[in-house]
Parts: sequence; C-alpha cells; structure tokens
Amino acid sequence: MNAKEIAKGIFWAALRITGLFIIGWLLFQLKTLLIYLLIAGIISLIGRPIKQFLTQRLKIRNVFATVISITFLLGLLISIFSLFVPLLIQQGNNLSLLEVDLLKVNIETLVEEISVYFQLDNSFWQQQISVDNLFQNVNFGLLPELLNQTLELLGGFTVGLFAVVFILFFFLKDSHLQKSIILALVNDKITDRVEKSIEKTKNLLSRYFLGLLLQISILLVIYSIVLALFNVENAFIIAFLCALLNLIPYLGPIVGAILMMLLTMSSFIGSDFSSVIIPKTLYVMIGFLIGQIIDNFVSQPFIFSNSVKSHPLEIFIVILASGTLIGPVGMIIAIPLYTTLKVIAQEFFLENKIVKSLTKNF
Repeated sequence: MNAKEIAKGIFWAALRITGLFIIGWLLFQLKTLLIYLLIAGIISLIGRPIKQFLTQRLKIRNVFATVISITFLLGLLISIFSLFVPLLIQQGNNLSLLEVDLLKVNIETLVEEISVYFQLDNSFWQQQISVDNLFQNVNFGLLPELLNQTLELLGGFTVGLFAVVFILFFFLKDSHLQKSIILALVNDKITDRVEKSIEKTKNLLSRYFLGLLLQISILLVIYSIVLALFNVENAFIIAFLCALLNLIPYLGPIVGAILMMLLTMSSFIGSDFSSVIIPKTLYVMIGFLIGQIIDNFVSQPFIFSNSVKSHPLEIFIVILASGTLIGPVGMIIAIPLYTTLKVIAQEFFLENKIVKSLTKNF
C-alpha cells in the first residue's frame, strides 16, 4: 500500500467520522422532535387496534376512522387529567393548605398520634414542621419568576401536544408511513427482513400496550373496591393514580403504596388515630397487597406470555438490568425495547443458538 492509498483511506475515514459527528450533533439538537416522534409512534400503536376496528368492522373511511381514534385518545387523556382536580381540591381541604396555622396543627397532631401509638420520639419531627422552619427559607420575591416559568411550561406543553397530535394523525392515517421512513434508510438487500421485523414488532407492541391497559384496569377495580369499602374520599381517583404508577415496574408499586397510605390517612384527619385511622389504613394496605399479588402472579404473567411472548424471569432480569443502567425510565421502556431487539435478532441472527432459544415462542 503506497502513500497515496494511505492518505486516501485516512481522508475517507476522517470524512466518515465528521459525518457521524454532524449526524450526532443534529440528532442532539433535534431531540425534542425525536421525542415527539417517539411519543406519537407509541400512541399510534395503542390507537392502531381502535382504527382497525373502525375501518374493518364498522367500515368507516380511513380519514374519519383516524379522526375518531385520535378524538377518543384525546378524550381519554383529558378525562385522566380532570380526575385529579377534585383530588387536589379535596386533599387541599383535608390538609387546610390555605390556612397555615391549621395545617400546622393537623400535621403536629398526626405526628403526635403516630409517635404515641408506636412509642417513638417525635422531638425531631416537631422541630421540622414548625411554621418558622417551613417558611424561613422561602423567598417570596421568586413568585413572579415561578409564575413565568409555569406559563412557559404550559406553553411548551401546548406546542408539544399539538405536534404529537399532528404527527399521530399521519401515523394512524397512513399505517405504512413509519415503515416507509425506516425502509428508506436501510440497504435494499435487507428490505424484506426489515419489513417483516417492523410488522411483527408493531403487532407485538400493540398487544403489549393493550395488555398494560388491561393490567391497569384490573388494579383500578381492585383498588377502587378496597378504598370504597372503607369510605376513603375520592376512592376512584386515588385508585387510578396508584394503578397508573404500577406501569413503573417494582418501583411504581412502592410509590403507589406510600401514596395510598398517606392519602387514606389524610382522608380521616380529625378522627381518632388508634380506633379509626390506623385500622382503616391497615385494611386498605392489605387490600393493596392483595391487588399486587393478583397483578404479579396472574395479570403480569398472562400479559407477558401472550403479548411479548417472553418468560417472566426473562422479563424480570431485563427490567432490573435496564433500571440499573438507566433508572426508572429504563424500567418503563425495557420491555418494548427488548421485544423490538428480539424481533430484529430473530430475523437477522436466527441461526445463533442464544437467539434461537430466546425467540422459540415467536
């Protein structure tokens, strides 16, 4: 190899590295757009069965079916947000958030009762919840800035919602649009394999997201019944919130349990601690535990085995590994990402012994 060929190789290698750097920089700068595309893609997988039902069963035209599907999903989103308004108002009333002195009395009373009941030293907590300590570091001059940031956040959310809905419309209207974008970026030699992988991935993930909706619905019913039996205020809303937290594997149920316990106790502030608050909270947490047992040993194995076709132990290892590497976000995206990788591996590396073992149920 002469000097000219070496120089030419170095030049093309430097050019490729520069190109990759530019692509990486562009992707970083356009990360917001990529997030919009990702969110719209996930929602389109959830809305896909709705649109298919409207077009195939009810024979509704494609555009109208798309509009109806998006309207249904938006209505569901608005309904979810509207559920939390009465919960926030009620809990604000329960804790007397607008009356600092009464709030202090309620919290001190609750801490005192907990300390007496469990024979704990509450001097530390009494000092922490004093009004002076609560507000001594509050800079009320920052309120205008906080208001501006809140308005900016709401404005950004509005723009993001519009962008996601706009992209979602075309993803649902043209079911082959996502596939066309991906196929345009791959080599013609592997087009058929990539196309098969896309179709299989879309089917599996659609079933997975519908399975998650079923999982949330089951927990919602169980939690609602438990909370309603013990006359907890806003039982349905609290149940929905705790069921929704269950989407975060392992970590979500812990947060949900703490939230349900606190909201249950706050619902009975003013009642006798030992004869009302403790027993009701204990019974509610037993109901929560029963819901988790049903979810872990019935709902989740059914969903994983029938939607993503993976063994529960396999899913457990993947979720823990993703959580360790990325955190809570990794735990949420672990199963969809792992399912996608399994489909791709099956299509391109089927002869591999490990891949063949992992994808034998596909």
